[in-house]
Amino acid sequence: MALLIPTLLFYLLSLPLLVPSKSTIEPCSVSDSCNALVGYTLYTELKVSEVAALFQVDPVALLNANAIDISIPDVENHILPAGLFTKIPTICSCTDGIRKSVSTRYRTRPSDTLSSIADTVYAGLASADQIREANSITDPSVLEVGQILVIPLPCTCFNSSDNFLPAIYLSYVVLVGDTVPGIAARYSTTVTDIMNVNAMGSPVVRAGDILAIPLPACASSFPRYASDHGLTVANGSYAITASHCVQCSCGPGNLNLYCTPASLAVSCSSMQCRGSNLILGNVTAQATSAGCNVTSCSYGGFVNGTILTTLSTSLQPRCPGPLQFPSVVPPPTFVSPYSFLAPSPSPIPSQPGGAMPTPKTSFPGTFSLPGVSPASGPAGSTSQASAIKQLNHFVNAIVLCLLLKFM
Repeated sequence: MALLIPTLLFYLLSLPLLVPSKSTIEPCSVSDSCNALVGYTLYTELKVSEVAALFQVDPVALLNANAIDISIPDVENHILPAGLFTKIPTICSCTDGIRKSVSTRYRTRPSDTLSSIADTVYAGLASADQIREANSITDPSVLEVGQILVIPLPCTCFNSSDNFLPAIYLSYVVLVGDTVPGIAARYSTTVTDIMNVNAMGSPVVRAGDILAIPLPACASSFPRYASDHGLTVANGSYAITASHCVQCSCGPGNLNLYCTPASLAVSCSSMQCRGSNLILGNVTAQATSAGCNVTSCSYGGFVNGTILTTLSTSLQPRCPGPLQFPSVVPPPTFVSPYSFLAPSPSPIPSQPGGAMPTPKTSFPGTFSLPGVSPASGPAGSTSQASAIKQLNHFVNAIVLCLLLKFM
């Protein structure tokens, strides 16, 4: 008996202190939406198309958001390695008074539980309780095979700005070993900015916390009636729009959105600027004694199947240099320590690249696995523990009862 009590005490004290993870929540009261990004770490090897289907996003949009070269043949069937961090483009809407993405659907398999779906398949982006509430599940222990579940994903808008500059927000799940200074350095922001956006009293985070990370971005000024109104592209990446007819990029040298025809697009409306020989993305420059006359044909949005273009002329002090594109990478085949796709660098000079062509693709369906801002005042909130964490609490209680019984 004397030996049992110290053994139980050692076991109880060795159990991890279970503190619920925190997630930044942005209250909202209007029905608008914004472009956002969700950080996802692959729990197993998956094809590009399978990752896209897991979140109901266009594979080309997924590749563009991560600056992966989509000119590679059959790139959508490339197998991505387990443990790879990717950015998932999503639409952040206002639901039940808070910002969240509710467009993701998941089809259950025989071995699934709410906890495995939340903690493993979606890598902690949603909790088991959040999935249960989103689907009005009364008995979480009973899931029908093939049942379609709504997966609520965290996201924020904060007026698509940060410190009065265009920004897109990444929902980032804190990993073991992460620190706020390390996260800030990785995404070219500051500790103070992350703390302000997430209403943090101190720069202390735990694995499983979800932070809103502001990324520098290029913002569009398309009319409200355009289907791609509000398009925002993270610095160092691309976006596809206008039914795969137009590709837009941001950076690396500035935060000006630049759009060109997507080279493999088919059945697109005219992209020529009216009253000129210029097509979308063309820029001409002529040096004069007064400066440089610059004429450009820019993208103005996608309206009822029509690509809007705008012809503009301006006198600038000097003629612009060669246009620089964000660098692209081939689809990763392995995960190196601290490797992250498209880290959204600050707008600094970089080697010029080339515009990426857009392959044909099909849109995915429901997935079934194979085999403050300072101005808006966000508030950090505590999410409920998952079923696994609740089980650990139960084990702790049993051990404590046994300990008290034998004392």
